[in-house]
Amino acid sequence: MLKGLICAGGHGTRLMPLTKVTNKHLLPVYNKPMIYYPLETLIAAGVKDILIVSGKEHAGDFLNLLGSGKSFGVKLSYELQEEAGGIAQVVGLAEAFTGNCNLMVALGDNIFEDLESIKKAAEDFRHNPAGAKIFLKEVPDPERFGVAEVKGNAIVNIIEKPTNPKSNLCVTGLYIYDNSVFNKIKTLKPSGRGELEITDVNNAYVSEGSMLYQQVKGDWTDAGTFDTLLRANIIAAKKFANNSNASH
Repeated sequence: MLKGLICAGGHGTRLMPLTKVTNKHLLPVYNKPMIYYPLETLIAAGVKDILIVSGKEHAGDFLNLLGSGKSFGVKLSYELQEEAGGIAQVVGLAEAFTGNCNLMVALGDNIFEDLESIKKAAEDFRHNPAGAKIFLKEVPDPERFGVAEVKGNAIVNIIEKPTNPKSNLCVTGLYIYDNSVFNKIKTLKPSGRGELEITDVNNAYVSEGSMLYQQVKGDWTDAGTFDTLLRANIIAAKKFANNSNASH
């Protein structure tokens, strides 16, 4: 079984003053709150049991907005991140929730245009639930992200925010992990930023030869800066328009 996790913590400092009184993931992106998009991504992948991790300042706002998940056809649970400690730390908080299952992780500010290929990737993982899978996207500014070095069909290394990227394939904020992810997280040491880095988790899978990847089709963006928040709105508006035209 594949459970889901949405990482919706952090302080959103790059989006101040928009985030002065609310969580970044509650900001509007076109016609929906931002958190709806990763939720819809997991739902499209067939995930029915989802944990949302947020900071304590706005945890109640997520509960008021999303409730039990019944209106989305899923079961939602909630967990607090006491203080920012990196994406890998957030994933570690999902250990009890995940139990013996595997986990699909979505960052709360990532918006994907094409969900069909993500759905297929999740189905493939259910049939062969071992190792991990990440989703890569060609971008013009890979130095902003974790960048995958690919040889043949294999990832050989992932470098976080490299000065001289070896490719333009960034690691998007969507990951599928088998249950060994929690033991890998327990071996991590904080980076120079004082956080447990998801890139270190991913490289642990790379080192054991169990990391798969898939290139993202269609548009993708995070929404953590003013420029990417604008891009997220444009992608969402285009997707809404396309869906509306298809329904007529």
